Amino acid sequence: MSEKRKTIPSLVKDPKLIEKRREQIVEAAVNLFIHKGFHKTTTREIARASGFSIGTLYEYIESKEDVLYLVCDAIHAEMETRLREAINFNGSGLKILTLALKSFIRVMDQMSDRVLLIYQEAKSLPKETLRFVLGREEAIAQVFVEIIHKGINDGSLRLDEKHVKLMADNIMVLGEMWVFRRWALHKHYTLEEFTEKQIALLLREISVSD
Repeated sequence: MSEKRKTIPSLVKDPKLIEKRREQIVEAAVNLFIHKGFHKTTTREIARASGFSIGTLYEYIESKEDVLYLVCDAIHAEMETRLREAINFNGSGLKILTLALKSFIRVMDQMSDRVLLIYQEAKSLPKETLRFVLGREEAIAQVFVEIIHKGINDGSLRLDEKHVKLMADNIMVLGEMWVFRRWALHKHYTLEEFTEKQIALLLREISVSD
């Protein structure tokens, strides 16, 4: 996929104003979708929570599905940004992967309601739009692909090239597990304990050093 984001048409021509208003729309919609669900939330409620009229809302989006896409895209963008910001790319691949895993699981914990929202409601998007949402998910997995490749190249990680993408996807699932199974996991583990155990299990398979 050549484009990372879907273009949502707007009647407004000022890019900065579009960005500002859509940020308002996203924040309002996130809270409504989390508490009411996508289908039970109306565009009128989104407009009211955003602080403007229904007419103004439709100057920035064409449908409620556009709002859901903008919500999913904003959540993925924040996840990817926070993950990249937390990584020190000056160390070995092993060190960077350890830091990235800690950061990823922490972000999953902090954004758990929003991550759940994507998985619960993204199915309501048109297929073409959903393709963009899944592409953003792949972009996050690609961060781990890059880190693993660095570790293979510097000798701190060992993994056959054909399994790199599988390992990156496995890491994604490990982080999301805390979101989907936290209700059961927190009976036995704190976030820190869960994180350390998962990192130990994963690195035991691919780490060259003890």
